[in-house]
Amino acid sequence: MIRFDGRQGPADAAPASAYPDPVIPNWYRDAKLGIFVHWGLYSVPAWADVLDRRAVTAENAYARHQYAEWYANTVRIEGSPTRERHERIYGLGHSYEDFADEWHPADGAVAGIVDLARRAGAGYIVPTSKHHDGFCLWDSSTTPFTAARRGPGRDLLAEFRDAAAASGLRLGLYYSGALDWHVSDFPPMTSNEELFALRRNDSSFASFAAAQLRELIAGYSPAILWNDIEWPDAGKHEGPDSLPQLLHEHLAAVPDGLINDRWGSPVNGVLTREYDDITAVQEEVFESTRGLGLSFGYNADESSEHSLDGAGVIRLLADVVSKNGNLLLNVGPRADGSVPELQVAALEQLGAWMERHGDAIRGTRPWFHAAVRTPPENVRFTLSENALNVLLLDPAAGPVTLSPEVSAAVREIAIAPGNEPVRLIPEGDPGLDAVAVIRLPLRAADPQDPRQGAHR
Repeated sequence: MIRFDGRQGPADAAPASAYPDPVIPNWYRDAKLGIFVHWGLYSVPAWADVLDRRAVTAENAYARHQYAEWYANTVRIEGSPTRERHERIYGLGHSYEDFADEWHPADGAVAGIVDLARRAGAGYIVPTSKHHDGFCLWDSSTTPFTAARRGPGRDLLAEFRDAAAASGLRLGLYYSGALDWHVSDFPPMTSNEELFALRRNDSSFASFAAAQLRELIAGYSPAILWNDIEWPDAGKHEGPDSLPQLLHEHLAAVPDGLINDRWGSPVNGVLTREYDDITAVQEEVFESTRGLGLSFGYNADESSEHSLDGAGVIRLLADVVSKNGNLLLNVGPRADGSVPELQVAALEQLGAWMERHGDAIRGTRPWFHAAVRTPPENVRFTLSENALNVLLLDPAAGPVTLSPEVSAAVREIAIAPGNEPVRLIPEGDPGLDAVAVIRLPLRAADPQDPRQGAHR
């Protein structure tokens, strides 16, 4: 997957000194788990070509895009499975924009999505405010192409804002900064190169995007501005509508607010890693994001063979958190707002595990000792205030004996039973706990010893 933290431009854009300092707030580092919500017009056709991925190549990957939320692009590619299916089901005269009048979310749907995130143990929720198709889930003054003025007939973001507040969750907002196919005249994208070439970078579009972002900041006070696929280049120069100015305004409205790394700017907030396996403990905080299946938006053709189950999600969370990351796990509701049963089951199992073991996840910090920067197989570590938490990813396999090097590192900071080497015996029912947790009390910390790794 593409990484965005190294992308910048244009050459004469505002320097890093024009931007606010992108601090990673402690509330975010403590939360560890967020729920992404991809819900929009693409949830009506609810389809992407996933049944047989063996023939997918770099040349046809966009025509056979696995993300259902990319339907508005994929349906325009001549000969794509999406286009062929769309014409067969909806007819030749049916445009993607017609879905705007056919989308009718059920009353109470947003509250149900937010409550599921709460029950899963999440600390924040990030719905899509506008995806690349340009459809706004709030009542924007910049365009009539909105949920308030078309099929839904209401401000869905206001419902997310209010439900998140009632549930004690922080609200983040996804926003597509440099792509808006509804107000663009480009052909469909068919490659990664076109992903960055076929976009509007003009000053008119930059002002349009700035006005929308200001509406989101003023109306919804998002704790996270989760931008996607950069910002229009004309908006990266210094000035009253510039990206640096907008981010200053965000922090003025939300002093402990957070941004991500997908602005195409010389500063990065939290680093995002999409469907990416991180192999070692990272110096910088990152956010691992993925759908429960192959898509973010709901795809009616996905089944259990495409999706993480509850055990898989729990193992993923433990792995990501141990490596200095947060997990932003996506749900893709159906058009009516109901969450598919496979996704509900996985999140409920995660929530039950978090009820028992959340203190080994929330509020923890990674352990940076050299011996565990690349962790042992099926063993992960987190640091709490008073414990080294050992997370066994495969408790059904029975006791785990750590190597002499890792055992010595463990004994440097924690009180471990027995003699060398450290032998870890999972407790509880492996059928109930997909990840077993063993808490080893910390020895008195030596603030001069960098091997212990500060967890605050």
